[in-house]
Amino acid sequence: MEVRNTSTVTEFVLLGFPSLHHVRSLCFSVVLLMYSLSILGNGFILFIVFVDPKLQTPMYGFLCNLAFLEICYTSTAVLTLLQTFVIGRTTICYCCCMAQSFFIFCLGTIELLLLTVMSFDRYIAICHPLRYPVIMTKALCFQLAIGAWLAGFLDIIFQGVIVWNLPYCDSNVIDHYFCDFGPLLSLSCSDTRHLEQTGLLSAIVFVLFTFLLIVVSYIFIISTVLRIASASDRKKAFSTCTSHLTVVSITYGAIMFMYVRPNMHSSFHFNKVVAVLNSVIAPMLNPYIYTIRNVEVKQAFRRAVYKKGTCFKEMLFSGSNGSRQDQK
Repeated sequence: MEVRNTSTVTEFVLLGFPSLHHVRSLCFSVVLLMYSLSILGNGFILFIVFVDPKLQTPMYGFLCNLAFLEICYTSTAVLTLLQTFVIGRTTICYCCCMAQSFFIFCLGTIELLLLTVMSFDRYIAICHPLRYPVIMTKALCFQLAIGAWLAGFLDIIFQGVIVWNLPYCDSNVIDHYFCDFGPLLSLSCSDTRHLEQTGLLSAIVFVLFTFLLIVVSYIFIISTVLRIASASDRKKAFSTCTSHLTVVSITYGAIMFMYVRPNMHSSFHFNKVVAVLNSVIAPMLNPYIYTIRNVEVKQAFRRAVYKKGTCFKEMLFSGSNGSRQDQK
């Protein structure tokens, strides 16, 4: 292997999207709007489930985990994207770059696990409705959620440590808007082919395994729903799954394109475009996909508004009555 001069890299440069330099202001405004909608939408899910006891069920508990994850995920990736639109090339310190890369991949892994757990929850709810309260206890839901977060950290930490200790030289310019594993590997002075093959195999096994679990769950769900005699009941059962299926399609489609294919590091430009779908657009759409057609969430929102309105009226009238008594 050819020996090249190595140097200690203290920072990396994120290129972002240089081809959009002439419309940076417009891109900044659009991404900032989508980021704000993402934070508001996912924050709304956390708020409405917290204040309404009727929504504190396993399904909405997992949805809260997903909403919190989306806030963390999009904030980790999008803030540097916004910086590239403001100042062009963005510099990021070595440790910050490695930490960003680790958290993005870690949170992405946790998201797949949470989507898998949510499909299991829907399978129990539709295929075994009478046993649902017995199976999906608070203890099991807590264990599944914690297990997803811990497994996500453990799955990615090995590759993260290896990338952290790779020698870098010649260039510190990353053709991306965040510290992606692919561009980082391409900057290393060492031979990373073995690491790339290991990462590809790990992604294939993990992504396809979780995707297979979701597919199997929905095969049983669909077969159960089709046996329901009432058309209205079939429609109601399907409606509880369509939101989850939509999110699964968007998330897995983007991840499989970026990471579960040969030569996945050969086309960073296309990876950047698809990454925008996964880190900007999907976190914005997910809360609205889950809530816009959800009758329970709409009813909970009305109850919250009515409760706040009632409290405001009581405070207003109590204040006015108090002032009248003072005048007397």
